Amino acid sequence: MARPKRLKLAVWKFASCDGCQLSLLDCEDELLALAERVQIAKFLEATRTEIQGPYDLSIVEGSITTAQDAERILQVRRRSKKLITIGACATAGGIQALRNFKNVPEFVAAVYARPEYISTLSTSTAIADHVPVDFELRGCPINKRQLLEVIGALINGRAPATRAHSVCIECKRRGTVCVMVAKQNACLGPITHDGCGAICPAYGRGCYGCYGPSETVNATSLEGAWLAAGASKADLHRVLRTFNANAGEFRAAAEMLDEDD
Repeated sequence: MARPKRLKLAVWKFASCDGCQLSLLDCEDELLALAERVQIAKFLEATRTEIQGPYDLSIVEGSITTAQDAERILQVRRRSKKLITIGACATAGGIQALRNFKNVPEFVAAVYARPEYISTLSTSTAIADHVPVDFELRGCPINKRQLLEVIGALINGRAPATRAHSVCIECKRRGTVCVMVAKQNACLGPITHDGCGAICPAYGRGCYGCYGPSETVNATSLEGAWLAAGASKADLHRVLRTFNANAGEFRAAAEMLDEDD
């Protein structure tokens, strides 16, 4: 019996730290099983081998921060039957999207001795702001098992079975006492998408929103809970402007706090 044809997989990097690509490499044994169904045609983090497209599936890490990358992502989309984005950079612009709220020429002049050599956009934006995306997987970095589920689902023509809960649900599942209630720690857990396993609350710290906004965000209610826990509006504004600063709900919540000042 003939083996089924393997699908061509390409992994692409844009503005990012490579952490989400490393999450894929960290799958180790699972990659061996995946290799029976998928041919890694392009993945510079793992191999110099490059097989020309078109590709059945492209995985994209990183945000768009230059005019060259804005053009390159169009080429990637044209060569890909399916495209998924992984990580906070690709799905929301990443930590580098803090530039979206400041004066980029001032930053460039402060950092580089010859700023005239620097060619960059004034914004850092998600891949979905430039091309159609078939699935977004959030996280900073992503959960490797969620990534395997998404790849497996697309290979088999079904919808990915990833949860859409908040971090609070993960705390309940692992038996972690609520840090806001018990310790009066400021925490973004109630409005943050799950996937990390509630690592920070498990160590007595509030959630920093690494996985971006959950499906239902009530920032006004969270603000009241933060103030009751002894935190300030400035504290809430600071954590909203981190890994997912440009994610719609987080950005809107931060701008609402700006209007209150």
